[in-house]
Amino acid sequence: MGGFRRFLQRLTESDETRLESEIREWAERVPGSVRVADAPLRQRVKIAGVIRRLTVFPMKDNESLEAVVSDGTGEVVVRFMGRRAIGGLGLGAKVVVEGVLGEQRGGIQMINPRLEFTS
Repeated sequence: MGGFRRFLQRLTESDETRLESEIREWAERVPGSVRVADAPLRQRVKIAGVIRRLTVFPMKDNESLEAVVSDGTGEVVVRFMGRRAIGGLGLGAKVVVEGVLGEQRGGIQMINPRLEFTS
């Protein structure tokens, strides 16, 4: 009966819920990574997640690329200063970022982290 109940639950859950669950399961398998919800501020951490949003700020002498990384438990704004694009970085890409987390405007952010693409 338990298998049938899980089948019905999968049929009725939203795509967003299913996607978050899949991302969370994948992120938990990345060695050394921590969940966004559990990540300490002002310490070096490794976070595995999926790119949910990309924004380019093309200001003169202050351009940056901003990506929102979600791991199913929360989101981190990742900012690459002096960049307008990074090859391979697109919506839905699975990435691992490593850097120091800070707080800005009520959100969590990481500036110029080490970036690794995974599959």
